[in-house]
Amino acid sequence: MTWTTRPRSDFGALAAIRAGSGSRVILLHGVGLRAEAWGAQIDALATAFEIVAPDMAGHGQSPRLSPPVTLAAYTDTVASAMDAPAIVTGHSMGAMIALDLAIRYPERVTGVAALNAIFRRTSEAAAAVRARADSLDGKTAGDPSGPLERWFGAAPSLAADACREWLTTVDPAGYRDAYAVFAAEDGPSDATLGGLRCPALFLTGGDDPNSMPAMSDAMAALAPDGQAQTVPGAAHMMPMTHAAEVNDTLRRFFRHCMT
Repeated sequence: MTWTTRPRSDFGALAAIRAGSGSRVILLHGVGLRAEAWGAQIDALATAFEIVAPDMAGHGQSPRLSPPVTLAAYTDTVASAMDAPAIVTGHSMGAMIALDLAIRYPERVTGVAALNAIFRRTSEAAAAVRARADSLDGKTAGDPSGPLERWFGAAPSLAADACREWLTTVDPAGYRDAYAVFAAEDGPSDATLGGLRCPALFLTGGDDPNSMPAMSDAMAALAPDGQAQTVPGAAHMMPMTHAAEVNDTLRRFFRHCMT
């Protein structure tokens, strides 16, 4: 498929793609991307659900946050836009926000799916993301070649082309803000995961070196109604590269949340 730009409507202070009808599902993308990253999920899931895919603050058509910029601030911006409970699904930093929503706003979240989420990074991985955060000046777009090769390999693809476009046109200040938060976080505490009041899915790719299956397994073991699954052969951008497997898993999980 192609990831073409779609029309937006207001979702509180954020701009969002909306599609479908039924039980509401909110899709939260990762750092440097935009709502179109969920294109394969929007098209597949809108046949049975109301899909709301906002641009993260400082990304796409959504304005930046005012200081101080924290994970809670990103979460609060989404929570303030929610006028009804929803199943919240997030990818990468979007997974951080989704889990924080489920923990801090339990009355608004009927289920949470965390895709390619991090939990207790290794010291080497933590140092690498901190170094990346420190290198960002908030004025110029960084070179996305390294992340793109980790995500998609060396072979050309439409998905890689789309991500390159998003990463090179994102507001550099908005990207710096979000990446600084992403680098500072290490996943929810054991206690808050243990206090989750809704079903929780932790889904990652078998070949993701930074959001490893062991991380998903550990989080699922702590959540009272948690489950972990791995998509074999997938890396960090599995919603784009392995859309069929991701969509099938999400549909089953959403049905579980509605029972």
